[in-house]
Amino acid sequence: MPNRKFRIFATADIGDATFHRLRQRGYEVEIYPSPEPPPKSLIIEKVRGGIDGLITTLRDPIDAEIFEAGQDTLKAVAQYAVGFDNINRADANRYKIPFTNTADVLTEATAEFAFFALAALARKLWTAEHLVRENQWGYWHPSLPFLGDEMTGKTIAIIGTGRIGQAVIKKCIGFDMNILCYEAMGPNDKLVAAVQEEMDLRHQHGLQRERTSIKYVSMDEALSQSDFISIHVPLLREGESDTPTYHLINERTLHTMRPTAYLVNTSRGPVIDENALAKALKEKWIGGAALDVYEKEPLPPDSPLRDPEIEDRCRLYPHFASAGRTTRLSMDPNLGMAGRCVQGLIDILEQNYGGDVTKMPYVVNKEAFR
Repeated sequence: MPNRKFRIFATADIGDATFHRLRQRGYEVEIYPSPEPPPKSLIIEKVRGGIDGLITTLRDPIDAEIFEAGQDTLKAVAQYAVGFDNINRADANRYKIPFTNTADVLTEATAEFAFFALAALARKLWTAEHLVRENQWGYWHPSLPFLGDEMTGKTIAIIGTGRIGQAVIKKCIGFDMNILCYEAMGPNDKLVAAVQEEMDLRHQHGLQRERTSIKYVSMDEALSQSDFISIHVPLLREGESDTPTYHLINERTLHTMRPTAYLVNTSRGPVIDENALAKALKEKWIGGAALDVYEKEPLPPDSPLRDPEIEDRCRLYPHFASAGRTTRLSMDPNLGMAGRCVQGLIDILEQNYGGDVTKMPYVVNKEAFR
């Protein structure tokens, strides 16, 4: 238990159990009461008031203004998300403020959501339900009112083979899919060997009719040869990396895809040029798309993705791929975002790991403390 009472401000309610644990340890916790994000001015006010820790979400801009306001008092920022595009890493490092995230625990929930979104899109579940609800389903016919596309036995491209990309690959194996991988950092030979071994065993034991395969290919090969494309890359802008991902999916790459291909994005919104995607859907360059993230969130009312002309081929979700009960709320840091978020905060404030920030598993910007 801490020797002093730490003061915490949370910009969102991330579950009663989270705050109960902190209060049990003697922490003083204030929670922003509205479901909307707090204004930045309020965050600055709270930080300037001497809080020790700040619990944040992707909605909150955390930069030099925040860190300047918390000089000598703010000790930690605990991000309730795997991503941290909202946190200026250079500013955090300059002010020597460690920040944490909740990587890993979102992996399976996000992967299954990506897979389900592709399936719902391909089998036209949204369109079919509307047919029934609007009383337009008058009879059964073998090919009317429309046919969807099966996923079993098809080819899927996994763009980015980190944790979530690999979790999607595991699910594709069970659907007897051929898998094409693209990874800017280069192929993962160990992954390919393990997955191919499992595929071969399934085929040898009669669990799948045709032999399937997995391999790494170029980006253009992955897009042009696949029935389904699932995006799992970080957002990297020009100047941040030799392989930027900003607008990775654009007019040129969309033209590379098959006219029957389906695309899902659960990574970062700006990875896709939304104007180009809307055009591709309208002019039927591709079969359809499902998005859970956007260039600007929430999705603006005038977004071209809202065009009624493409609504049957464009599924729009409210950034909730990780919105499973266990993933969002479990206090076990190995299972839940809430548990990992609060544990990362406790590690820093209570100086676990001998107070060595570089040894704390959930701290992102360890480089500032080496």
